Amino acid sequence: MISIKRYLEQTQSEPGEDGEPVTQSLLPVAVAAYRSSLVEMGNCGQDACPALGRELKQGLGKLEEKLTAKLTCESVKETETGVREHLQGWGRLTAMHYRKQTGEIKEILLMMACTAESVGERDQRCATQITDVTTRLNSIANLEDLTAIRESIKQSASDLKTSIDRMTAEGKAAIDQLKKEVTTYQTRLEEAEEIASRDALTGLQSRLSAESQIEKSLHAAAPFCVAILDINEFKVVNDKHGHLFGDEVLKQFATELRSVCRSTDTIGRWGGDEFILLLHCGLAEATAQIERLRKWVCGNYTIQENSVPTKLQVGASIGLAERLADETMKELIARADAEMYRDKAAARTNKNQRVG
Repeated sequence: MISIKRYLEQTQSEPGEDGEPVTQSLLPVAVAAYRSSLVEMGNCGQDACPALGRELKQGLGKLEEKLTAKLTCESVKETETGVREHLQGWGRLTAMHYRKQTGEIKEILLMMACTAESVGERDQRCATQITDVTTRLNSIANLEDLTAIRESIKQSASDLKTSIDRMTAEGKAAIDQLKKEVTTYQTRLEEAEEIASRDALTGLQSRLSAESQIEKSLHAAAPFCVAILDINEFKVVNDKHGHLFGDEVLKQFATELRSVCRSTDTIGRWGGDEFILLLHCGLAEATAQIERLRKWVCGNYTIQENSVPTKLQVGASIGLAERLADETMKELIARADAEMYRDKAAARTNKNQRVG
């Protein structure tokens, strides 16, 4: 940002190799790089803390959109201030969020420690009571009156039963309370894990969750395939309509993916406008599934823009790869990604030929 402001404030500069002023030739590149950085900061913030990252992404997206207009020193300075405020606010909230989660774990450990301590105290009390009963029983041997012996045995048995009953009741209460507390915290942890495993925008599996599913499949004997989907010319959509509009396109695209995929398929958002599929079948069946998906998901979309329906054509490039023996996840995804770029290049060539 400092360099961008300096370029804007300068009125003269040395000519570059192409004869154009250096500042004028570098400024568009610097602005484009900064805009890209804002988008990636938003994506990284959402990945780092799904519960709070969406707000950061939207805020940075709005600032990024402002940079598409005519630049002035004032507008750049406002953007710089806005970025700092968004990042600082997100940092504070994220720190509080994770401190809260850490605190809950500490509560679980403290609760378990207190339960163990109470059980120990209970056992010590019962042990003392049982010792007293044993001492009393031993003293019976010194009695000569049968009535006294009988009464002593009767009282000792009653005291022993009372101690055992109390120990059982207190033990059950302590265990029931422990189970209740553990169940409560287990529910919270499961909810947190569910949030972490989902992409905040689309509701699909997160990248980490999708990678985990692929890793599990690598250790199984059954065949499977991985597909990478990339929405064509999505940057143009963002530049023309804004990032909020683009987010609606992503959400609708994700909905269409869910509707056409099988319940056994894993659908995840890989990042930005890229999605990933884990298909539990061989290449032939997966190819047929991808062709069916392409016809269903790609086509006309209607997105609300300022309460006005806007129609646009959405296409996607798709790369498919079947798992090979002894292949790592990184190698498998790289092959699928390469196929996707080949599909994108072919689509671009066909488009140019139709225009020509």
